Amino acid sequence: MEVATAVKVLLSLCCVAACGFAVYLYHVVWVAPQRVLAEFRRQGIAGPRPSFPYGNLADMREAVAAAKAASASARRSAGGRDIVHDYRPAVLPFYEKWRKEHGPIFTYSMGNVVFLHVSRLDVVRDINLCVSLDLGKSSYLKATHEPLFGGGILKSNGEAWAHQRKIIAPEFFLDKVKGMVDLMVDSAQTLLKSWEERIDKNGGITDIKIDDDIRAYSADVISRTCFGSSYIKGKEIFLKIRELQQAVSKPNALAEMTGIRFFPTMRNKQAWELHKKVHKLILEIVKESGEDSNLLRTILHSASSSKVDHSEAENFIVDNCKSIYFAGYESTAVTAAWCLMLLGLHPEWQDRVREEVHEICGGRLVDSQSLQKMKNLTMVIRETLRLYPAGAFVSRQALQELTLGGVHIPKGVNIYIPVSTMHLDPKLWGPDVKEFNPERFSDARPQLYSYLPFGAGARTCLGQGFAMAELKILISLILSKFVLKLSPNYEHSPTLKLIVEQEYGVDLTLTKVQRACRA
Repeated sequence: MEVATAVKVLLSLCCVAACGFAVYLYHVVWVAPQRVLAEFRRQGIAGPRPSFPYGNLADMREAVAAAKAASASARRSAGGRDIVHDYRPAVLPFYEKWRKEHGPIFTYSMGNVVFLHVSRLDVVRDINLCVSLDLGKSSYLKATHEPLFGGGILKSNGEAWAHQRKIIAPEFFLDKVKGMVDLMVDSAQTLLKSWEERIDKNGGITDIKIDDDIRAYSADVISRTCFGSSYIKGKEIFLKIRELQQAVSKPNALAEMTGIRFFPTMRNKQAWELHKKVHKLILEIVKESGEDSNLLRTILHSASSSKVDHSEAENFIVDNCKSIYFAGYESTAVTAAWCLMLLGLHPEWQDRVREEVHEICGGRLVDSQSLQKMKNLTMVIRETLRLYPAGAFVSRQALQELTLGGVHIPKGVNIYIPVSTMHLDPKLWGPDVKEFNPERFSDARPQLYSYLPFGAGARTCLGQGFAMAELKILISLILSKFVLKLSPNYEHSPTLKLIVEQEYGVDLTLTKVQRACRA
């Protein structure tokens, strides 16, 4: 009898606990987000109606599936060569639909996470001007992306972010970048030589899928300039980081809603294993590094002087190295591939840049002074970054209540600025906004609040000067030696995998030119 009573009591307690958890979950996933959405509605800001418990996630998935089917059908009918530079309807169709329905500023939700989608210029301006630590990096996807970024500078907030920026920023100042130019030129030699050999082997013309070669160049630049090692040593790190990027590129709704990322799903186990391997490989590079002054030595010095235990110091080193590897390697390589694709489409601009390189170099080595004089090349790269910015969004989070552009934003709201929408606004850029026209950058710098390829505000990319130098060196040397045409094998299909990249790679047809800058 006593056992039966104890069982009943236990069952009752379990029922009470289950009911309590259900009520708590309902409050967290539904009631709290609805209050935030109601606050925005009182300000005249609406959005699509969410559904319990996943908010607007089902609508987003449905729109993506429909867009993929339509895009695949269009590519088949056009033979894969229908190149439209506005990738938003194919990659981000739900935003396009909601923007048409609700205007340039609207809300939506994913589980318990509320988003404010902003392409209204006054709000974007205030985000750019805000230097308060109360406006931080969006925490959405932080749980999913933790194996890739950890607590490094790309994902940290508040004092932790400010400390890391203070350490890393000086390593990318202009004087430091100028000192890296020779190493960047050297890193291009392997790529140039391999392409020349392939052209010679194939009778003076060859088709090349350039993506892996460009990534190898970018990886070698990062390895040599920032970590004092060659691409040969760092090759496995880059390959594992690329795999890790693929593993975490898809949102995990359960992890983002609950913060729990420890379920042993196949994808989680793959990410954990890759994280362990990258962690080990980076620490091996650290042990082998010399005393030369570079970014790695700066990070190591900061970690050793901090009052933290050994494990925390290791995580600080590894997380920031992973962030630099990813940001400096993947984004730059993808931008270079987009730029070469556009030049293959536009031989008139290819000729202009090639002639400019010849006139400035005059048979001499490319150096920091010659790079500054390459105006046509700079215009081409800026236009590439306008049409194909690596980052699809500038993402921020209100860590405290804020008012931006007259909009009151409750604490915890994630703010997303769609970079491609700002870059394709005809009111800001003119009626030819969807066309490749580098001339738009010939007279003046773009408006601060409408051009966001390197982010916005206090968290603007630290390495933009480094990236521009790297891109200029690579593109100038390639064009000085090769004539590019878009290969018949090329299939245009932008896709979002943390950054906007080419799903099937970039295929170019290359021939050699006789007149070249000496590299």
